[in-house]
Amino acid sequence: MHILIADDHDLVREMLAAFLERDGGMRVVQAASHGEAMAEMRRKGPFELVMLDYMMPGMQGLEGLRSALAANGGNPVALISGSADRRVAEAALAAGAAGFLPKTMAARSLVNAVKFMVMGETYAPVDFMNGAEEAPAAGFLTPRERQVLEGLTQGKSNKEIALDRDIQEVTVKLHVKTLCRKLGARNRTQAAMMARDQSLI
Repeated sequence: MHILIADDHDLVREMLAAFLERDGGMRVVQAASHGEAMAEMRRKGPFELVMLDYMMPGMQGLEGLRSALAANGGNPVALISGSADRRVAEAALAAGAAGFLPKTMAARSLVNAVKFMVMGETYAPVDFMNGAEEAPAAGFLTPRERQVLEGLTQGKSNKEIALDRDIQEVTVKLHVKTLCRKLGARNRTQAAMMARDQSLI
């Protein structure tokens, strides 16, 4: 995977790049500003995923996201931030961002989130999106997660769900992990039971 990370904090950017290269086996190009990121996209793009810091120089809020989306050849662009709130995350997703990643994410979660977005899925951590409010898990299930959950309630294997939905089996596996986390389920069977009990699908 060929990834671009743009962040004006050298330490944060280098740490994210190191995680993705070491744990995800990805090739990472770094940029320190929105302008640099745009130049890298022209020179080496399109990238399989571009990750932009929301507050770095040149971003101008969601305008920076929109220009990067236009420059990256239709491939996904995500926002990363240490300070933006849920409203910003929701606005970014509505504007076409592939995901929103708080800088507090664990390294393993970051690698999984990046793989998710490269496969065309949308990523937003449920605990961040819930904020202080108690919201039903169903409100934060993506359409694809609902499809996978439906397959689980029907007792289907990952392979069968993948065939039904014309997606990769590894994508289904990632969705099952995310569903278990979102629903607070210990395993796929419990997730299916909770889905039925709570009429989530």
